[in-house]
Amino acid sequence: MPERNRPIQKPAQRFEEIADEALVAMKARAEELKIQGVAMAAHVPGKTTDSWSSKMVVVGSFKKGCSPKDPGMNVLAVAYAKAAEMADTFQASGSGVRPPMKGEFGWQGGLVKKGKSGYLITAFSGGTGEEDVKVSQAGLDILAAVL
Repeated sequence: MPERNRPIQKPAQRFEEIADEALVAMKARAEELKIQGVAMAAHVPGKTTDSWSSKMVVVGSFKKGCSPKDPGMNVLAVAYAKAAEMADTFQASGSGVRPPMKGEFGWQGGLVKKGKSGYLITAFSGGTGEEDVKVSQAGLDILAAVL
């Protein structure tokens, strides 16, 4: 459909489409790094976190290190804890701008950027902090180019 005939989309509608592209890029980057975990992307409309839209994808598995003696780690929960920290600080997760609150870990792996219609958040959990940042950057680049 020609651009002039396309219906005007609200930022949340546009986010849904672009988030899929961002998650594909994050999954590809995680696979390049040979890590498994969870990638998530979120859009916070406006200047404060009163609501958000988010999407996620599992890359391999969202549970790590499970054994009879160790319940393991739920990296899905960790990815969203990173995002929750960023929703409050609008700084990368683990930035140390304040001590972690209960429910947060202060771990690296999430990135945030002010976009045209609010804040863009990406997070990955499953690798080292440095690897998680690389995966998150792949998604944030796509979100920021459009939103």
